[in-house]
Amino acid sequence: MYLGKVVGTLVATHKEPSLDGLKFLVLKQLDAEGEETGAYRVAADAVGAGLGEVVLYATGSAARQTVLTHERPCDGVVMAIVDQVEINGELTYNKAEVG
Repeated sequence: MYLGKVVGTLVATHKEPSLDGLKFLVLKQLDAEGEETGAYRVAADAVGAGLGEVVLYATGSAARQTVLTHERPCDGVVMAIVDQVEINGELTYNKAEVG
């Protein structure tokens, strides 16, 4: 699982029919301290995440383990909206304190 920040959406009018109904988000990968790594990822949204939110996402076969993505050709899924991140007793991210 990885941390990411929602930076956009992706719209595809022509796609594999089993992907119909999925919302796709563009994520910028974050490191443990919440800093952007420069890597981007497209992921199906299973939780209703919005622009600017920090999310937890999975890739590979784990991305097909949610109810929304089960048996769909999906290689990335947002499965949680992050409220807080604490590392070694230090709060590195708190959604309540953002913007």
